[in-house]
Amino acid sequence: MIDKRMDIFEATEFENLKGVIKNSVEKYPNNNAFIIKEEEGKYKNITYKEFDEDIDALGTKLISIGLKGKRIAIIGKNRYEWILSYLAIVNGTGVVVPLDKGLTEQEIESSIIKSKADCIIFEESYIDTINKLKNEGKTQLTQFICMDENKQYLSINKLIDEGKELVKNNREFIDAKIDSDAMSILLFTSGTTSAAKAVMLSHRNIASNIYAMNKAEDIRSTDTNIAFLPFHHTFGCTGILMFLSKGATNVFCDGLRHVQKNLVEYHVSTFVCVPLLIESIYKKIWQEIEKTGQTKKVKFGIKLSKFLLKFGIDIRRKIFKEIYDKLGGKIRSVISGASSLDPKVVDGLKDFGMSVIQGYGLTETSPVLAAESIRACKTGSTGLPMPGVEIKIDNPNEQGIGEIVAKGPNVMLGYYENEEETKKVIKDGWFHTGDLAYIDNEGFIFITGREKNVIVLKNGKNIYPEEIETLIGNLPYVSECMVYGKEKNNDLLVSVKIVYDKEYINKNYPNKSEEEIKQIIWKDIKEINKTMPTYKHVKNLIITDEEMIKTTTAKIKRFEEIKKIEKEDK
Repeated sequence: MIDKRMDIFEATEFENLKGVIKNSVEKYPNNNAFIIKEEEGKYKNITYKEFDEDIDALGTKLISIGLKGKRIAIIGKNRYEWILSYLAIVNGTGVVVPLDKGLTEQEIESSIIKSKADCIIFEESYIDTINKLKNEGKTQLTQFICMDENKQYLSINKLIDEGKELVKNNREFIDAKIDSDAMSILLFTSGTTSAAKAVMLSHRNIASNIYAMNKAEDIRSTDTNIAFLPFHHTFGCTGILMFLSKGATNVFCDGLRHVQKNLVEYHVSTFVCVPLLIESIYKKIWQEIEKTGQTKKVKFGIKLSKFLLKFGIDIRRKIFKEIYDKLGGKIRSVISGASSLDPKVVDGLKDFGMSVIQGYGLTETSPVLAAESIRACKTGSTGLPMPGVEIKIDNPNEQGIGEIVAKGPNVMLGYYENEEETKKVIKDGWFHTGDLAYIDNEGFIFITGREKNVIVLKNGKNIYPEEIETLIGNLPYVSECMVYGKEKNNDLLVSVKIVYDKEYINKNYPNKSEEEIKQIIWKDIKEINKTMPTYKHVKNLIITDEEMIKTTTAKIKRFEEIKKIEKEDK
């Protein structure tokens, strides 16, 4: 029987993010909060004490230039200035509006207008968009602050320097009282099915989620976390705040092509990311094993270590030292969210001795609703409800599958200026997620799909695309895949669009035409069909080497992709 408790670790509970940061400064003043790469081989360490001083200085200066109680947008890649700005805003200045760095110019303008932002803090790469916003004057922006040194606009560094002088006689920001239940964060969902909605979150929403994660997960002050997930997304932002709450060190990725190099460079021990990246790392591990002719040796090592584990002997880190060394030598745990992780990858990484934790949540729930922990893991599940969160299955069918509904202190205040949509999802205090799942007899949650993605056949049978996608995604040449229903003869044909790995295909099936590649893939799809009931059989296939349209958390925008397919079919 699995120990189903999620409140495993001691944790301090806070009402707001100001308390979270001040506690870390008190406990870990000299720990490095961040390591910043200034140039290749040259790094700058920022301690928790220095980070706190920067927050106080920037917050004090923002108030002095008239931004007290105002809404301030932030846009840019993950970097120190981003999270510094976020905390300088919410911990005493005003309301923060994180914007997706992947938005188009028009979407940026629309989000600023919708959020009624008065100021924007931006990265220099957005300078043309900022100039246009300023010159056209369609927004109510009055202040423009650049994260980099720039002659046109105020820079964060200048504001910090001036703020450090101000704090000597000005405690307005430092002594600011936080209303823990008021809207302090206004962010847009990365919706894959409809126009993004503005979600209102409070300090208590996020602080309660940090507390729950600290109770459930093994995060240490000696950890080094690499911040992969974009901070404008609540999973990425709450994630780094969780690491900051534990006194861990945080570093930044130079780009997806540099993941392995960065893991080694910073001796990363843990990180939070999306399945796509974890699956890619796992595939590369095995490609390297096969390339060096060590497949038999590694498989024997897995078999041996599994046998020894039965007697409580764990030699995995020793046996697979070479694999660990290629990932920096310190990696011990990975937290995955945003969508389901292939069970084969989970089991495979665990075979090497790595802890793989899956979580589940939404922007509207700050974000984590459920997760695994070191004591409560079950492959294929997204774990148990977080401490303080209630979860139940609404209107389950004969298989126990129904919509996940949740209640807890992390559930949003509502959608901004959209009471109608708020009432659709929050009913009698329960938040309706739109996700389908069943709960097993030990309380583990197994997500079967998104309610809006379900393919309902004419005979009433329900097909959950995600289930078939997991099977097809195991094929070695599949980079991405999407299962959908294609209309034919007044019914739906189970179809799949596959993005194949061009490099793998060229290496293993050289000089093949597109049609020949399609036939190779069809052969494998037919084998997968044999493992499923007839009504689930894939009967239509599209192949391409062009990446699909995705959100910044690597979720496929299904409805945009389906529209694209329909357009190409005409």
